[in-house]
Amino acid sequence: MMLPGFPDAAPLEGFAGGLLIGLAAALMLLGLGRIAGVSGIAGRAFAINSSSLPKSSAWAFLVGLPVGAILIVLATSAERPEFAGWPIILTAGLIVGFGTRMGSGCTSGHGVCGLSRFSQRSIVATLTFIATGVATVFIMGALS
Repeated sequence: MMLPGFPDAAPLEGFAGGLLIGLAAALMLLGLGRIAGVSGIAGRAFAINSSSLPKSSAWAFLVGLPVGAILIVLATSAERPEFAGWPIILTAGLIVGFGTRMGSGCTSGHGVCGLSRFSQRSIVATLTFIATGVATVFIMGALS
């Protein structure tokens, strides 16, 4: 579906993806009693003494993230992703990891799972994510 003035928009695909993310989050909360925040799941996967979920559940979730994306690229005419070099990826990962610890969760945990539970902390965190994104776009637009 094409939107006038937005040639790259894919609203139906975005809607379908959002439904699948919401379904996965709901299934994890209802089935396992856990929040589907990626940072928490990654923490459980790498934890040495974890008494919560089995590590296999956490690893299955983490492995499924890129595998699902790869399957979509192979099964459709989706564009192949391009990545920055390893120094940038590692630096960005460290910064995101620091922010995740400082914010007590990641965007997926706060934005998808926290908002759906009306968590005040998640509402503040998500508003901060959005405001920072808007400011970044504004600054980058002014610099270019």
